[in-house]
Amino acid sequence: MKAKRKKHSATFKAKVAIEALQERETLSEIARKYELHPNQISRWKSEFLERAPELFQKEFKEKHSDVDVEKFYAKIGQLEMERDYLKKNLKKLGL
Repeated sequence: MKAKRKKHSATFKAKVAIEALQERETLSEIARKYELHPNQISRWKSEFLERAPELFQKEFKEKHSDVDVEKFYAKIGQLEMERDYLKKNLKKLGL
C-alpha cells in the first residue's frame, strides 16, 4: 500500500525555510528533525526567497487589508442588527 502524502501548512513551511536560511544546522539535520527530504527543504527555501519581496510591496498590503476590513465591518453591522431584533422580540415575549 502506498503511503499518503503529507500536507504541511504554510506556517510550517515558512518555519522550516527560515530555519534553513539561518544555517545553524545542515539541511540533513533539519530534514531529520522534521522528517522531510532535504530537497523539499531546498525547494521551500528558494520559494520563500522568491516571494519575500511581495511582502514589502505597497499594493500587496493595501489590496489584502482593505477587502478584509470592509467585509468584517459589514458582518459586524449585520450581527448587531440581528441582536437588536432578537432583543426586541424577546422583550415582547417576556423572556
